[in-house]
Amino acid sequence: MNINIKKAQKKKSKPDHTILGFGKYFTDHMFTMEYTEQAGWINPQTIPFDDMAMSPSTTVFHYAQSVFEGLKAYINNQNEVVLFRPYQNARRFQKSCLRMAMPTIPEDDFVKAISTLVKIDKDWIPTQEGTSLYIRPFMIAKDEILGVHPSKTYQFIIILSPVGHYYPKGIKPISISINPIYSRSFFGGTGDVKCAANYSISLLAQKEAKEKGFDQVLWLGGKEHNIITEVGAMNMMFVINNEIITPKLDGTILAGVTRDSVITLLREWGYTVIERDMTVDELIHHLMNKSVQEAFGTGTAATISPVGMIEYKGTHYLISENIGVLSKRIYDTLNMIKLKTGSVHPDWVHLVK
Repeated sequence: MNINIKKAQKKKSKPDHTILGFGKYFTDHMFTMEYTEQAGWINPQTIPFDDMAMSPSTTVFHYAQSVFEGLKAYINNQNEVVLFRPYQNARRFQKSCLRMAMPTIPEDDFVKAISTLVKIDKDWIPTQEGTSLYIRPFMIAKDEILGVHPSKTYQFIIILSPVGHYYPKGIKPISISINPIYSRSFFGGTGDVKCAANYSISLLAQKEAKEKGFDQVLWLGGKEHNIITEVGAMNMMFVINNEIITPKLDGTILAGVTRDSVITLLREWGYTVIERDMTVDELIHHLMNKSVQEAFGTGTAATISPVGMIEYKGTHYLISENIGVLSKRIYDTLNMIKLKTGSVHPDWVHLVK
């Protein structure tokens, strides 16, 4: 893939890196590429970041043919630009495209497009603790027609955003509410792919949880709507009686890159990690008996999010007011790997050249 590079004539003012928030600012450039049924993928280019003109009849607006990914770029202490396991994201993007009847992108092209764009906007990568350059690749259907069938044209786009901690309070315990009413996914659905529709159907429950004072929603699944699945932006893990229990990948939850990395590290450290169904009644039983030693979410946005309190049907269960020892060890180790400052899993780090 040969990428045409068009540089911005005028650069934006960069934000204060101490107050970035998450996803509020965008860099000088973006990557775009078009697909047609006749020609395949054409016109790969980096161009100045700008608005997009689209017809109101564009398919994506009506039938939600849209998928995306999320990963991050960092600058380590050797002044190298690095990505964390980007080929995992490339493969998951392909899986999402196939499920949504969209064309796939070769893994090498996916990573090359990201690397090219990140290299151009390298000076936007923040270096303060907890900051990074968030990378959002996404694909949308572009046919201009009202008809319920796969589009014949698509656009692949990558945008970049310098970000701070996903949660304003940083790496501190969050509170989550188990929602007994709404469903995020179901067997045979799209729970294990990153399509836009998965996130829009979660917004009402998230809004209601925020109104009650909670940071996130923990979703229930299964035929009886009683199986612990995942939090809106994270896979979940529970340390119970010195074992780590996490929901299994049954097609209803996302196969997180961070989840896979954490499970690998835990098993290398000698921990027993069990991937299985856990009912909400079982979790509440452990919470009542104080046998949940730690609970934490894993995801690209926040890396590790310790959970300090869980609410279910009006009852609050306190786990801890502080980050757990294991959660902190995982968080520190992943950051060390991402910045390529140690000898642990150098294969997980992709150097942008």
